[in-house]
Amino acid sequence: MKRNKVKSTLLLIASITATTGFFVNADEVKTSSQQFEQLLNEHWQTANKEQVFFRKDPDAFRMNGKLPSFSKASEKRRETYNQSLLNKLDKIELSALSAKEQVSYRLFKYERQTEAKSYQQLDRFYPMNIYAGFHSYFAGAPANMSFLTAKDYDNYLISLADFPRYNQEHIDNLTEAVAQGHTHYCESFKSYDKSISKHIVKDVQKSNFYQPLLTMPSRMSAADKANYQTKAAQLITETVIPEYQKFYDFFTQKYMTNCRQDVGISPLKNGSDYYQYLIEFYTTTSMSADDIHTLGLNEVARIRQEMNVIIKDLKFKGDFQAFINFLRTDPQFYTDKPRDLIEKASYITRKMAAQLPKWFTVLPRSTFDIKPAPNGGAYYVASDGSGTTSGTYFLDTQDLKSQPLYTLEALTFHEAEPGHHMQSAIAQEVDMPEFRKTLYHAAFGEGWGLYSERLGKEIGFYQDPYSDFGRLTYEAWRACRLVVDTGMHAKGWSRQQAIDYLAENTALSMADVTMQIDRYISWPAQALSYKIGEIKIRELRAMAEEKLGEKFNIRTFHDQMLKNGSLPMALLEELTIDWINQQLI
Repeated sequence: MKRNKVKSTLLLIASITATTGFFVNADEVKTSSQQFEQLLNEHWQTANKEQVFFRKDPDAFRMNGKLPSFSKASEKRRETYNQSLLNKLDKIELSALSAKEQVSYRLFKYERQTEAKSYQQLDRFYPMNIYAGFHSYFAGAPANMSFLTAKDYDNYLISLADFPRYNQEHIDNLTEAVAQGHTHYCESFKSYDKSISKHIVKDVQKSNFYQPLLTMPSRMSAADKANYQTKAAQLITETVIPEYQKFYDFFTQKYMTNCRQDVGISPLKNGSDYYQYLIEFYTTTSMSADDIHTLGLNEVARIRQEMNVIIKDLKFKGDFQAFINFLRTDPQFYTDKPRDLIEKASYITRKMAAQLPKWFTVLPRSTFDIKPAPNGGAYYVASDGSGTTSGTYFLDTQDLKSQPLYTLEALTFHEAEPGHHMQSAIAQEVDMPEFRKTLYHAAFGEGWGLYSERLGKEIGFYQDPYSDFGRLTYEAWRACRLVVDTGMHAKGWSRQQAIDYLAENTALSMADVTMQIDRYISWPAQALSYKIGEIKIRELRAMAEEKLGEKFNIRTFHDQMLKNGSLPMALLEELTIDWINQQLI
């Protein structure tokens, strides 16, 4: 009887629809969960098509056929699309979603709101910093990729062929930046042209872009290998290298001749507002430059006391600066062999891996490699999530004097496990929407990395007092960033003033000190994220320990920190408080 009533009702609706012309919107009859899932799927498909993923680690750039577009038209297209997502989100009833969906909803809306702000800012004028730029990310991409099939090589050739458009779009944006007075500081960027010229090579086989052609899958025929090698060599020689020359000429003749004289970004047009936007973007907080500066001064003073204790225990004859000079110059703290550095880091990672089950219940399935960094520096690049690439911990083997052995433990825990690799790998393996798996909030990611350095001490590492001092000098380095970054960009500090401050408070090599200051000048606010994030994670742990007492379990606390992927600080705190309350039931 009930089935007949339902059938009659459906027939009545169909009759009304046919006679009145009224149509029921399919979205209106979908549940809130279905609407939200459809929206997320649509967004992810669009993001993959655009190949521009908001708030994704730029070090993880990889080529995939036609390159992303950064023209004004494409930016406007993405801005309009992003606003359409916000409009659709407003029509979804948050309270009708499950608890897990509500977290994704709030995070997704936060990202879309932040992305909307970004289109009103000056990001397009700054596609470079002292460490990297669109040109070096492009050149470093092959090292992050797996070449397993003919399709991989076909897409690679398409990417190489598309580089002229990609290059010109960035040059167009930089040309506008010059006209607006938004160029980089002269002294910091005086040698930056080398990051471009290094890719203008005469021997194509020495080009970064040819490396995937040197070792090709054995199952490919000799004829196919030769065909790809010939095509790639031609594209690199006739297209890619000339484009790097074009960018080099523009950079040296037009960009650097208009480099800015002000160290900080605040004196520039709309620069003060832009700096505050960058603070909010990288720290995911509303902290002011003054508050961050004061926090940094206090942290530096606290850490200095711990460093002095180690110097005293070592019975070193001399003051703090004499000890720092000893660390910077004594050969025992450095290696002169790149492989030796990598082997030492590998040993540290294996010793840490054996301890992780005592501190975490969830461990990543995916692995990581350790390689020399193609462009220098030390950093981590996550897997692409396809299952065909590993994460990679890159070490600077080009300048071994900038990588002392007494900081190698701290660096390795930060970049590999339990730091960046562990955090990003778990995020990719957890069952949650795709947009969350590659999301990268600097305060969360770098905060977790810095927390991991300290965690190494609890786990039982840093038995060598020099290595423990290295851990503290890394922490002091991140605290100093709060002082010098805000000092230069908000308080009128000179470059030399910042160099002197960092050199006086850390055991970083002088070459590294200078490079770091130029990093902060050319990448405002990014370096603030480390200490801000680490302090918040430690605050949340202290809160959990206090409220839970004997119920506190360090393993499940760490799992709680990582199971939701990357989060802004406010949402991380809220979810942690909810977790604490659940443990008390």
